[in-house]
Formats: sequence, C-alpha cells, structure tokens
Amino acid sequence: MKRAGGYRPLLALVGPGLMAMLADTDAGSVVTAAQSGARFGYRLLLLQFALVPFIYMAQETAARLGVATGKGQAELIREHFGRGWAMLASGTLWIACLGALVTEFAGIAGVGALAGLPRPISAGSVVLALTVLVLAGGYRHVERIGIAVGLLELAFLAAAALARPDAGAVVDGLVHSAAAAPGYLTLLAANVGSAVIPWMLFYQQGAVVEKGRRGLMLEEAIASARADTLLGALICQTITAAIVVAAAATVGTAHPGVSLDSVGQIAQALAPFLGPRAATILFGVGMAGASLAAILVVSLAGAWGLSEALGWRHSLTDSPRQAAKFYTLLAGANAVAAAAVVLVPNLVDLTVGLQVMNACLLPIVLGFQLVLERRALPPRLRSRGPRWAAVLVLNGALIVFGLATAAGLLGGVPG
Repeated sequence: MKRAGGYRPLLALVGPGLMAMLADTDAGSVVTAAQSGARFGYRLLLLQFALVPFIYMAQETAARLGVATGKGQAELIREHFGRGWAMLASGTLWIACLGALVTEFAGIAGVGALAGLPRPISAGSVVLALTVLVLAGGYRHVERIGIAVGLLELAFLAAAALARPDAGAVVDGLVHSAAAAPGYLTLLAANVGSAVIPWMLFYQQGAVVEKGRRGLMLEEAIASARADTLLGALICQTITAAIVVAAAATVGTAHPGVSLDSVGQIAQALAPFLGPRAATILFGVGMAGASLAAILVVSLAGAWGLSEALGWRHSLTDSPRQAAKFYTLLAGANAVAAAAVVLVPNLVDLTVGLQVMNACLLPIVLGFQLVLERRALPPRLRSRGPRWAAVLVLNGALIVFGLATAAGLLGGVPG
C-alpha cells in the first residue's frame, strides 16, 4: 500500500549512499583516473560506467543489511561467525583505512601546496576541524557537512568541459582496448579497486544504522536506501569519468603516456590547456572536496568496524565520555595519517598501490556480505530470482577479480 506523500518517502534516507560515493571519488581515485586518461587516453573511460552496476549491487546489499537489522557489518559478522572472524574483517578494513587516510591527507597537502601552505598547516588544520565536527555534531550534522564539501568535486565536470574533448577520439577510445599495453592491467585493477572499496561498504551500512528509518515502513526505507545508492553510484562514476576526460583531452593528447602522480603535477600538466588559474582552482577545489569527504567516511568506517568487532559503544549520538574508545580511534587515525604525510614527503607509490590492495581485500568483505545477505536477513528481504542472480554474478566477478589481483601480485606478474 502506497503512503501519501509521493516522492518524499523515497528521498527520506538519501544521504549515506551519496556520502559514501562522493568519498569514493577520493584523492587516490582522482590520481588513478588522471593517470588513466594521461597514459591511455579514453581507453579506460567505458570502464567507469561499466562499474556502476558493480558499485550499486555491492553497496545496495550493505544498505539493505543496515536498514533491516539495525547493525553494522562487523557486528553482524561477530554475531554470525564469531569474534575472530569479525576481527579479521575489521582488522583488514582498519589497515585499508589507515592507508586510505594517508592518501587523503596527501591530497589535502597537495591542495595546500597550490595555495602556498606548508604541509603541517594544511594537514593539521583539517585534523582539528574534522575532530571538532565529529565531537560536536552528531550523524546528521556530519552528513550534511560531508555532502556539501563532497559536492565541490563537481569542479571536475567543469574541467572536463574546458578541456574540449574530441568526440571522434572519445568514440575511438570507447571501442578500442589497451589491454596489451604495458601497465594497463595495473591501472585496470587500480580503477576497480578505487570504485568498489571495502570501507565504503562498512560506512554505508553503519551510516544507515545511525540515520535510522525516520518513521518509514521497512519496505519504504529499503526503497529509499536503494534510490540513494543508485544516485550516488551515478554521480560518483560521472565525476570519475570527467577526470579521465580532462586528462585524456589535454595531457593524454599532447604528451601520451606521461605519468601524473600528484595534485601539483596534474594542475601543472593541465595549465597549458585550461590556463594556469583555471587548472589550479578547478583541480584544487575538486581535490579538496574529494579528500575532505573521504577523510570523514574512511575514519568513520574504520572506527565503526573495529568498535563493532570489539563490542565498544560507537554511535555518534554517544558523547565522547560514553564512547571514548570509539572517538579515540576516530581522531587517532586522522592524526597518524596526517603525521605520516608531514614526515614522509614521497607517497606516490602508495596512491595507486592502495587501490590495488583494495581489490585484493574485496573477496574478504564481499564474501562475508553475501553470506550475511542469506543469514541475517529474513527470507522476504533477501534477493531472489533474477536479482539474486545479478547479485551473485556482479559480486562474484569482483571477488574473482580481487583473488586474481592478489595472485598476480604474489606471483610477481607484471601489470
């Protein structure tokens, strides 16, 4: 039976999915997408849109689990598989989160450098501001600020438009593969690893729990979470595609094969084509929005996951006194990552390498999620028929890809 109010129930839970996806286009993703465009032109552009159903299916399952059970992923793993398995899942998540936070703060430091700010000032001020926001805010306040900041990434769309891509070259890149080119497989793995990220799954499920149903019936809440997830996936991959286009239409055309490893290098490389001011402002603003949104999401996902596995209080509605360990994890992770960026100047290898590591961690996280979909949800809320087949195929493909990436790295197979 349809409730009065039209579209309002459908939009009631919009936020967690959009926030997760804006964070998905993080500093590492920006550098990975820019490298893809610079080295292979438009040949990795189609991949960005092909990843939308993979992102949606993975994140939708996480959202549905959160809405239906009111529990985060690590908490469900602990209940159904035991504390040891929960610690394995949340421990690998924590490692991935720390690495991700380092790349996000490196992005912030890069933006600060464009403005003439030293690393300690730019990184330290962000740690302080985000710590105050989380301690003083509560979930809804954090989400509103995070989405507002994340939408600064729309500057990348303006950069792509100013780059004036050639339509014929775009079509040619969409239909021709670069699979035989050196380094292609590594960037392919990095793009997949930057699209479906373990901490996104933990975050969206935890954020749905924090937000609650807001008076919606269960089916309405799930429909709203699905709409939120689809909207976020489409926006995320459109922004990522814009970065590929901006790099391919400029650097990738004039200097094909060049490597872009940092915010400064990207801005400098685009300056002759977009103009120094436009390149600096657009990529500086976009990167700032991407990094800030990601820092919020990554630090919350890591702290939620580990706290759930350990049985600690972990809600943003809890005061710092009530959930001292949770807030210590949250602030401590940001402080450690910022310190690493200040003390270790060269973090280039970490950026793309982290995206590849995310692909390797996908089998663990997605494997648990698929089993929880059958164990933790009542039968009427489980995927069935063609939908369940799609969930298995898309998530299974990501798991196989992650296993293949891990095997390739362990076997020393070059990209």
